[in-house]
Amino acid sequence: MYKSKVVTTVVIIALFGYCVVIAALLFFRSRHTLDLYHYNMIPFATIEQLVMHRDHYNPETWVKNLFGNIILFMPLGVFIPLLNQRYLRVANLVIFVAVLIFVVECIQMLTYVGSFDVDDIMLNTLGAWLGLVITKKVCRQGTSSFDSSKGA
Repeated sequence: MYKSKVVTTVVIIALFGYCVVIAALLFFRSRHTLDLYHYNMIPFATIEQLVMHRDHYNPETWVKNLFGNIILFMPLGVFIPLLNQRYLRVANLVIFVAVLIFVVECIQMLTYVGSFDVDDIMLNTLGAWLGLVITKKVCRQGTSSFDSSKGA
Protein backbone atom coordinates (compact mmCIF):
# COMPACT_ATOMS: atom_id res chain seq x y z
CA MET A 1 0.00 0.00 0.00
CA TYR A 2 2.89 2.31 0.77
CA LYS A 3 5.38 3.44 -1.81
CA SER A 4 7.92 3.99 0.97
CA LYS A 5 10.14 0.98 1.53
CA VAL A 6 10.82 2.19 5.07
CA VAL A 7 7.13 2.09 6.01
CA THR A 8 6.69 -1.29 4.34
CA THR A 9 9.72 -2.64 6.20
CA VAL A 10 8.38 -1.35 9.53
CA VAL A 11 4.99 -3.00 8.85
CA ILE A 12 6.68 -6.31 7.94
CA ILE A 13 8.82 -6.23 11.10
CA ALA A 14 5.75 -5.42 13.22
CA LEU A 15 3.82 -8.27 11.55
CA PHE A 16 6.69 -10.68 12.21
CA GLY A 17 6.80 -9.67 15.89
CA TYR A 18 3.02 -10.03 16.13
CA CYS A 19 3.21 -13.51 14.57
CA VAL A 20 5.87 -14.59 17.08
CA VAL A 21 3.68 -13.44 19.99
CA ILE A 22 0.56 -15.10 18.55
CA ALA A 23 2.43 -18.35 17.87
CA ALA A 24 3.67 -18.39 21.46
CA LEU A 25 0.16 -17.81 22.79
CA LEU A 26 -1.48 -20.37 20.50
CA PHE A 27 1.04 -23.20 20.30
CA PHE A 28 3.50 -23.09 23.17
CA ARG A 29 1.23 -23.96 26.03
CA SER A 30 0.68 -27.17 27.90
CA ARG A 31 -0.85 -30.01 25.95
CA HIS A 32 -4.22 -31.50 26.81
CA THR A 33 -4.52 -35.16 27.60
CA LEU A 34 -7.07 -37.03 25.52
CA ASP A 35 -9.59 -37.24 28.37
CA LEU A 36 -9.41 -33.46 29.05
CA TYR A 37 -9.46 -32.25 25.44
CA HIS A 38 -12.54 -30.28 24.42
CA TYR A 39 -13.66 -28.93 21.08
CA ASN A 40 -16.67 -27.05 19.75
CA MET A 41 -18.04 -27.44 16.22
CA ILE A 42 -21.37 -25.67 16.91
CA PRO A 43 -21.42 -21.95 16.04
CA PHE A 44 -22.18 -19.67 19.01
CA ALA A 45 -22.18 -22.55 21.55
CA THR A 46 -19.15 -21.31 23.49
CA ILE A 47 -20.18 -17.68 23.14
CA GLU A 48 -23.68 -18.47 24.41
CA GLN A 49 -22.27 -20.52 27.29
CA LEU A 50 -19.99 -17.67 28.34
CA VAL A 51 -22.68 -15.00 28.03
CA MET A 52 -25.64 -16.88 29.49
CA HIS A 53 -23.65 -18.42 32.36
CA ARG A 54 -21.05 -15.70 32.96
CA ASP A 55 -21.67 -15.92 36.70
CA HIS A 56 -20.12 -19.43 36.59
CA TYR A 57 -16.84 -18.09 35.20
CA ASN A 58 -14.31 -15.82 36.79
CA PRO A 59 -14.18 -12.44 35.01
CA GLU A 60 -10.70 -13.09 33.62
CA THR A 61 -11.84 -16.26 31.82
CA TRP A 62 -14.95 -14.55 30.48
CA VAL A 63 -13.10 -11.46 29.23
CA LYS A 64 -10.18 -13.42 27.72
CA ASN A 65 -12.43 -15.83 25.85
CA LEU A 66 -14.75 -13.23 24.38
CA PHE A 67 -12.83 -9.99 24.06
CA GLY A 68 -9.32 -11.43 23.99
CA ASN A 69 -10.17 -13.46 20.89
CA ILE A 70 -11.36 -10.29 19.18
CA ILE A 71 -8.63 -7.88 20.31
CA LEU A 72 -5.79 -10.33 19.73
CA PHE A 73 -6.57 -10.58 16.02
CA MET A 74 -7.29 -6.93 15.27
CA PRO A 75 -3.67 -6.42 14.13
CA LEU A 76 -4.27 -8.83 11.24
CA GLY A 77 -6.85 -6.39 9.93
CA VAL A 78 -4.21 -3.69 10.07
CA PHE A 79 -1.03 -5.40 8.84
CA ILE A 80 -2.42 -7.52 6.00
CA PRO A 81 -4.21 -4.67 4.17
CA LEU A 82 -1.22 -2.37 4.66
CA LEU A 83 0.95 -4.92 2.89
CA ASN A 84 -1.51 -5.87 0.15
CA GLN A 85 -4.31 -3.58 -1.04
CA ARG A 86 -6.36 -6.58 -2.19
CA TYR A 87 -7.21 -7.12 1.49
CA LEU A 88 -8.76 -3.67 1.84
CA ARG A 89 -11.88 -5.37 0.49
CA VAL A 90 -13.84 -6.80 3.40
CA ALA A 91 -14.69 -10.09 1.69
CA ASN A 92 -11.06 -10.77 0.75
CA LEU A 93 -9.78 -10.10 4.26
CA VAL A 94 -12.57 -12.04 5.99
CA ILE A 95 -12.08 -15.10 3.77
CA PHE A 96 -8.29 -15.00 4.16
CA VAL A 97 -8.42 -14.63 7.95
CA ALA A 98 -11.19 -17.22 8.42
CA VAL A 99 -9.20 -19.79 6.43
CA LEU A 100 -5.98 -18.89 8.28
CA ILE A 101 -7.65 -19.21 11.69
CA PHE A 102 -9.36 -22.46 10.64
CA VAL A 103 -5.92 -23.91 9.81
CA VAL A 104 -4.56 -22.70 13.16
CA GLU A 105 -7.52 -24.26 15.01
CA CYS A 106 -6.99 -27.56 13.14
CA ILE A 107 -3.31 -27.57 14.07
CA GLN A 108 -4.27 -26.93 17.70
CA MET A 109 -6.74 -29.83 17.53
CA LEU A 110 -4.24 -32.23 15.95
CA THR A 111 -1.44 -31.33 18.36
CA TYR A 112 -3.69 -31.12 21.46
CA VAL A 113 -2.45 -27.60 22.13
CA GLY A 114 -5.36 -25.30 22.82
CA SER A 115 -8.67 -26.54 21.49
CA PHE A 116 -10.65 -26.35 18.28
CA ASP A 117 -13.56 -23.95 18.65
CA VAL A 118 -15.57 -22.62 15.73
CA ASP A 119 -16.48 -19.64 17.92
CA ASP A 120 -12.78 -18.73 18.11
CA ILE A 121 -12.73 -18.61 14.31
CA MET A 122 -15.71 -16.26 14.32
CA LEU A 123 -14.35 -14.02 17.10
CA ASN A 124 -10.83 -13.89 15.62
CA THR A 125 -12.24 -13.02 12.20
CA LEU A 126 -14.42 -10.33 13.79
CA GLY A 127 -11.27 -8.90 15.37
CA ALA A 128 -9.47 -8.78 12.03
CA TRP A 129 -12.51 -7.12 10.44
CA LEU A 130 -12.54 -4.48 13.20
CA GLY A 131 -8.83 -3.91 12.55
CA LEU A 132 -9.66 -3.37 8.88
CA VAL A 133 -12.42 -0.89 9.75
CA ILE A 134 -9.99 1.08 11.91
CA THR A 135 -7.28 0.91 9.24
CA LYS A 136 -9.63 2.20 6.54
CA LYS A 137 -10.85 5.01 8.79
CA VAL A 138 -7.30 6.09 9.74
CA CYS A 139 -6.05 5.84 6.15
CA ARG A 140 -9.05 7.80 4.87
CA GLN A 141 -8.54 10.53 7.50
CA GLY A 142 -4.82 10.64 6.80
CA THR A 143 -5.44 10.96 3.08
CA SER A 144 -8.11 13.63 3.44
CA SER A 145 -6.04 15.75 5.81
CA PHE A 146 -3.04 15.29 3.51
CA ASP A 147 -5.10 16.26 0.46
CA SER A 148 -6.56 19.33 2.15
CA SER A 149 -3.11 20.54 3.18
CA LYS A 150 -1.96 20.22 -0.45
CA GLY A 151 -4.61 22.67 -1.58
CA ALA A 152 -3.66 25.32 0.97
